[in-house]
Amino acid sequence: MEDLKSDPRYEEARRHVQDVRGFYAHLTVYVLVNAGLFALNMLWSPGRIWFAWATFGWGIGLAAHGVSVFALRGWLGAEWEERKIRNYLERRK
Repeated sequence: MEDLKSDPRYEEARRHVQDVRGFYAHLTVYVLVNAGLFALNMLWSPGRIWFAWATFGWGIGLAAHGVSVFALRGWLGAEWEERKIRNYLERRK
């Protein structure tokens, strides 16, 4: 079995896996906290639905986190950064 750490893209893969784990932790906390807010809302003031505002606002942040991890990984990511560094160094020669 080949040693994973010897792969030249190991660090990039490790960072991506950490980003995915961070997103799943964020998602878990989002679900648990908003379930608690829902329960509190239904127990104390069921006639006024206020938990939805927190769920919506935090949901925007969660969606942005998901997009940054899964959809826009290459955009402004490590490869983009390397390309820009190379371009900058080439212009400075």
